[in-house]
Amino acid sequence: MQLFLRFNLILLLLFCTLAVASDLRIEVTQGLDRPVRIAVVPFERKGWGRLPEKVSDVVNSDLQLSGRFVTTPVEGMLSRPHRSKEVLYRDWRLLKVEYLVIGSLTIRGNEIRVEYELHNVFEQSRELSETVVADRNELRDLGHHISDRVFEKLTGMSGAFSTRIMYVTALGSIKDRTYRLNIADSDGFRVETVLETSEPILSPSWAPDGSRIAYVSFEKDSKPAIYLHDLSKKTRRIITNFQGLNGAPSFSPDGQKLALVLSKSGNPDIWTYDLNTRRMAQITRHYGIDTEPSWFPDGRSLIFTSNRGGSPQIYKVDLYDLKIQRLTFEGDYNAGASVLADGSAMVMVHRRNDVYHISLLDLRRGRLSVLTKTSLDESPSIAPNGSMVIYATEDDGQGILAAVSIDGGVRFKLPSSEGEVREPAWSPRKRTIINSILD
Repeated sequence: MQLFLRFNLILLLLFCTLAVASDLRIEVTQGLDRPVRIAVVPFERKGWGRLPEKVSDVVNSDLQLSGRFVTTPVEGMLSRPHRSKEVLYRDWRLLKVEYLVIGSLTIRGNEIRVEYELHNVFEQSRELSETVVADRNELRDLGHHISDRVFEKLTGMSGAFSTRIMYVTALGSIKDRTYRLNIADSDGFRVETVLETSEPILSPSWAPDGSRIAYVSFEKDSKPAIYLHDLSKKTRRIITNFQGLNGAPSFSPDGQKLALVLSKSGNPDIWTYDLNTRRMAQITRHYGIDTEPSWFPDGRSLIFTSNRGGSPQIYKVDLYDLKIQRLTFEGDYNAGASVLADGSAMVMVHRRNDVYHISLLDLRRGRLSVLTKTSLDESPSIAPNGSMVIYATEDDGQGILAAVSIDGGVRFKLPSSEGEVREPAWSPRKRTIINSILD
């Protein structure tokens, strides 16, 4: 499979796999050499009523599947405290536990109130205490929020458990196929099908606030068109459906514009589209193929893939003077780049020894690092905390999603329980908690 076929929007047309909108499974394939040992005690429950989830189970699963922690099985716990005065640090030192999460959950009608604490076992101190209130249907959101807070406290990085992942699946034979655009929690649960169509779906992209998405669909006369989809209102409209190529939409950091690829002037070039005024501006003009635009965090420039130099490479264009600068020189194939939020580096697909890998290019030092050990890797998308990259790849001939940390220390796979998945896009941070009170 040649990833460069994406320039002609053929890659996803060659989707010849079976898939359905189902939960993704996370399988950690590589964790840190010295993960933090943590115990999440089942939260004490107060009040009446059945609940579909255990918040402490969500927290335990999040931390374990991050690859940065080893959690203690409940059956191996010597005690099960729920508040500070019940903690016997000696019990946890015997189990070599470094940190302890305890708490209680109170049911008040439709309201759920969780009080939890994070303890440092060796220092015998409380590191974090918080009360969180949400609706009954937000139990998983509560768990992800607590995981984010604990993760940030112990690693110094913002957590990404409260985010979502968007991806494309397909169902049926080549002649009779259904495509689905799905959104799931970062742990693969709560899959929602946003769009179902008999035509291919490509290049899904999130707005910075997570309320809208953009994507390419072939449902109108089997030709590519770019759609803007409002997730809360469940409405959408066509942005462009010109003759020829309409592809690769990418939201600006302020959410006011889209960068996209159009061939209406003859060759595939980069354009911008103002979502408020609906005005368009042509950014590149070249006889080669310019595609896969992505924004720099300051919104003043774009990076894009082009074969104008003879092979696919990454270029940067200033949106004010339209000056173009080549960014990649190592290797004969670099494509699909995205810049980290601090602008220090970019993630891209890099071909080495005829194998496509996800790589990181330090934009300040010019140093290139290969992050993945898989092959046929494509469509990298950076987590909002900048610590992980999700991408599409193959495993035993099966199309799956996988993720790798920016430092290459943590890796995991996300195969679908049925079929194959492609085109991942990691959401921005998601606001989930109604009320949060830090002690």
